[in-house]
Amino acid sequence: MTTTQESSSLGLQRSRPRVVIVGGGFGGVYAAKRFRGVDVDVTLLDRGTSHVFQPLLYQCATGLLSEGEITTPLRHLLRGYSNIHVALGEAQSIDTDEKVLTASRFDGSTFDVPYDYLIVAAGMRQAYHGHDEYIQWAPGMKTLDDALAIRRKLISAFEMAESLPTPEERKPWLTFAVAGGGPTGVELAGQIRELALRALAHEFQSIDPGEARVLLLHGGDRVLPSFNRKLSAAAQATLDKIGVETHLGVHVTDVSATSVETTSKDGAKTKNRFDARTILWTAGVEAVPFASVLAQALGVKQASGGRIEVNPDLSVPGHPNVWVVGDMMALKELPGVAEVAMQGGRHAAGCIARTVERGSPDRKPFKYRDLGSAAYIARRHALVQAGPIQMSGAVGWVSWGVIHIAFLAGYRNRFGTLLNWAATLASGARRERAITYGDPQSARQPYDA
Repeated sequence: MTTTQESSSLGLQRSRPRVVIVGGGFGGVYAAKRFRGVDVDVTLLDRGTSHVFQPLLYQCATGLLSEGEITTPLRHLLRGYSNIHVALGEAQSIDTDEKVLTASRFDGSTFDVPYDYLIVAAGMRQAYHGHDEYIQWAPGMKTLDDALAIRRKLISAFEMAESLPTPEERKPWLTFAVAGGGPTGVELAGQIRELALRALAHEFQSIDPGEARVLLLHGGDRVLPSFNRKLSAAAQATLDKIGVETHLGVHVTDVSATSVETTSKDGAKTKNRFDARTILWTAGVEAVPFASVLAQALGVKQASGGRIEVNPDLSVPGHPNVWVVGDMMALKELPGVAEVAMQGGRHAAGCIARTVERGSPDRKPFKYRDLGSAAYIARRHALVQAGPIQMSGAVGWVSWGVIHIAFLAGYRNRFGTLLNWAATLASGARRERAITYGDPQSARQPYDA
């Protein structure tokens, strides 16, 4: 396919087929990398400056890793790709007739990016199931803003408790509630207990951080329902051992600045309220707002969670030049995990690359290769599940570490993370505990809010 030379409002002169990728996560980055040496001009649009390794966000939130160790600047990551331009902006609207995407800048102004092919890998955000007011008290775990907001809440809670004169006043500050018993919730709950038991154990005079109460609130009948029941039971045993209080079969039905309420799912509908000044939310995800904008512009319906249904080749029905990949796509109940996004991004980009090179459309169906799932529970305890292979305990923990180091972007991040893990394992200390005093809701707001 050839195009006439055009310029976008970014000031770029383009004379080759134009590919626009929305999102700098796993799907977007792996799609962009597939275009090395392909005769196309690529624009990667993201609202942040860095690629974030989301599987380790909870370790940033709990002071084990710094934000620098789980992020890589997109411009640095793609600096060797002469045909890729990185643009900082948030996708706002799309004109499918004119093939133009409009994005907003930090100051609220907008710019247009024309495209011939579009790959949307914008991801998901935390879902509050109709109660977005909860976000002011219960941050989620999907962005770097979320991780830093949670770190601020955790560290501040211990500091507040240290300054209070009576055990009754301290108790709510030393109670931490985590909503959601999936991998993120389990990992977060386990790390809070480890933070209290090891890193903070000898640093306070008035309180014993080991008395911190961690509540894991989950609607299912077991934690980690996506894992084999045997592995799920092993995770539960580890949580019990380190002192996490698991409450199963309950929905969170109210959240405030000082407490969280649960209601049992059984016929009794029993309500319990826990006094807690730190409430964290990992109970479900939903598509980012741009998914609705895209669906309306393309004339397609959204599936559960706001996802967009796609054809076997990951293109959108009726729009052969638009692909949706990663968490935002709905196809054969594929899970919202990093590997699906990586493989989907590569596949969509491959379809475009072969179309450009051969001059005819490529509609090769996407075949997902399941490389398994992993979850960190506690020190020397992790789960790995890959087909018939099931590992837990220390063996699972080592395998979990190898997997995550392998997928971290950049040798510097890999080395830094390994060094930090080794130091923490040897000493129990967590030095990445600096906190900020910004707005924890910023990750949910558009640039011009």
